[in-house]
Amino acid sequence: MDLDLVRALVAFGGSMLISLLIGRPYINALRRLGLGQHIREEGPATHREKAGTPTMGGVIILTGLTVTLLAMGALEGAVGWAFLLTIAFGLLGLIDDLLAITKGRNMGLMARQKLLGQIILAVLLGVYAHRTGLGTGMPFPFLAAAVNLGPVFLVLFSSFAVVSEANAVNLTDGLDGLAAGTVAGAILAQGFLAYLFGHPEMAVFAAAVAGSCLGFLWFNAHPAAVFMGDTGSLALGGALAAVAILSRTTFFLPITGGIFVLEVVSVILQVIAFQTTGKRIFRMSPLHHHFKLGGLSEEKVVTRFWLAGIVLGLLALFGTGPALRG
Repeated sequence: MDLDLVRALVAFGGSMLISLLIGRPYINALRRLGLGQHIREEGPATHREKAGTPTMGGVIILTGLTVTLLAMGALEGAVGWAFLLTIAFGLLGLIDDLLAITKGRNMGLMARQKLLGQIILAVLLGVYAHRTGLGTGMPFPFLAAAVNLGPVFLVLFSSFAVVSEANAVNLTDGLDGLAAGTVAGAILAQGFLAYLFGHPEMAVFAAAVAGSCLGFLWFNAHPAAVFMGDTGSLALGGALAAVAILSRTTFFLPITGGIFVLEVVSVILQVIAFQTTGKRIFRMSPLHHHFKLGGLSEEKVVTRFWLAGIVLGLLALFGTGPALRG
């Protein structure tokens, strides 16, 4: 078997095992400290019973990822940058979660504070991508063509991808297991794309993130014993975008992360419709709430979103054919 694939499998299994091992002790510690989630009043009424569930579970994911990559000696070059971006976004989310808990409401940092921090971090990754030539020869799905981006557009494009993906995953984190499962599928697909296009080191990083997500999912599946919080959702969105950018596969991201695109679009359409007509398109946005309020159980909504994410990942892999042949 290819050594790079073996390393990816080791990263996947190692990070999942570590997440599983530390999950229960960490959750118990959160309970003792009283670090529970506050539920939005405007959210579904059924979610109010989840109030008090420990949050900041993203620490479990980040710990599994960190220990695994350190043990494998994999924190070099592009992986090091992807890891730093992921941790930085996680820390930004952790601050937000802690402030929300101490304020006793479902709001921590102000939106502009979070956005400014995200933009600064995303621009730094975009500059690194430019300096290492990652804006050249970027394949396009289903086409035997490669796109070369100039330095300014590359930095802007990469920054937009990171910030939008982080916030899209944050929006998706609204049902037990939804964000963890969809990110695991999306980043595995993105990691395989990285491997196919000659960036095996990013495949190893992606596998480690996916493994940590699945280990965390053991505790986050319905009924969740812990929520990932912004600590996890911002970090995972940043990690997914970083894998795409640092493997030159950013144009595939709207496909592999199609679930997150739909979630964001549902919010945008809902706002536009209500402001222009006074009527709503969906029962509630983001999109997962629409289906739940339509009568589907939480488990069914989550499972179907996972399945849709897998199909989108396979579609993205299918779209590599022309580019690889070309």
